[in-house]
Amino acid sequence: MVNSKSEAGPPPLGYALAQLHGIYILAQNEDGLILVDMHAAHERITYEGLKEGREAEGVRSQRLLVPVAVAVSEGEADRAEEARPALEAFGLRVDRVAPGQLLVREVPALLAEANVEQLLRDVLADLQAEGSSARVQAAEDALLSTMACHGSVRANRALTLAEMNALLRSMEHTERSGQCNHGRPTWAALSLPELDRLFLRGR
Repeated sequence: MVNSKSEAGPPPLGYALAQLHGIYILAQNEDGLILVDMHAAHERITYEGLKEGREAEGVRSQRLLVPVAVAVSEGEADRAEEARPALEAFGLRVDRVAPGQLLVREVPALLAEANVEQLLRDVLADLQAEGSSARVQAAEDALLSTMACHGSVRANRALTLAEMNALLRSMEHTERSGQCNHGRPTWAALSLPELDRLFLRGR
């Protein structure tokens, strides 16, 4: 969460000016310049939203109008079956319809626009890494992080100024928004004095 100087004053992350190379948001605040990694920031916002939803009432799921069939190995299908209660706790409902085929019927509501097949494959890869379903239960946050990463805005997606400003406002009200789920910074600032030094102003 980004602390504001005053609730009535200008927002701490300022207002978006432009998008750079489809990756960064350039914003201006009271003190200078803000540069935001839009994917990393959105990933943290999505992750914290999934965690809050799970803690409050379980992750809300959204039923797919057309279920998505995904061909997998029999081992992956076995793991998906074993971990079904954990997957449903994350809002992901997956049925085994053949030895090597899964059918995704519901996804977390926050990730309704995500690539469903890739989301399932990412989660199955985490299940493989974690081992048994009991260990998966202990690694819920890691699975939610995978879902958040997959469901976040990708590089080279053009955002409008309104979308960029909405992302900045969400960052200001999200816990730990200064770092993505992998510990990398989501934004950096350059104050006016730092900018002046860069251009040797005042000398």
